[in-house]
Amino acid sequence: MSVKETKAYPETGWGMPFQYFFDSTVRIQNLAKNGRSTKTFIAEGLWKIAEDGMKEGDYLIIQFGHNDESKEKTDRYTTPEEYKANLLRFIATAQAKKALPILLTPVSRRKFDKNGNAMPTHEEYSALVKQVAAQTKAPFIDLDAKSLAYYQQLGEDKSKLMFMQLEPGEHPNYPEGKIDNTHFTELGARKIAQIVLNEMKALNIELVNHVVKPVKK
Repeated sequence: MSVKETKAYPETGWGMPFQYFFDSTVRIQNLAKNGRSTKTFIAEGLWKIAEDGMKEGDYLIIQFGHNDESKEKTDRYTTPEEYKANLLRFIATAQAKKALPILLTPVSRRKFDKNGNAMPTHEEYSALVKQVAAQTKAPFIDLDAKSLAYYQQLGEDKSKLMFMQLEPGEHPNYPEGKIDNTHFTELGARKIAQIVLNEMKALNIELVNHVVKPVKK
């Protein structure tokens, strides 16, 4: 979701195009940062910024998982029990402040089997998000499942366009090229943002009433 640095372009977080869906009555504060789990988001004080600034009528969009589940990166790894506890903490705080938390499963990575089937990449931690959503009755978007279905629709080759798949010399920020099935290009971020918006519409979340209306010529 995070706002990426210019030096990382064309890497784009889906929170970047998402903010442009809304009119001037909506102000979005994107506190997401690359590489943060629920544990490090709290430890680095990012959650405190969200908590302190939250007020009645606000929306809190919560999506974690990629970094929580990375056991090999011990600084950010969050056990399933800790992950659930942190999500419950975020939701309880939002509800206490009369804000509306919206809970999302982690967006799927791109992974295909030899038969061209898109494969799930967050099974354990997405299931935990579903459990928390059921427990708290928070609005829930299964972005893991929705994004996986979209990759399948595109197919193994076309889905590469959504991700940081660059040949050597293709972009000056990555002279040696890059093969990355986790982080999105500008196109990929926009497609994921559109999926999130459509899911919010399906949930009838009031925020969607503030989507920019096209100018009639």
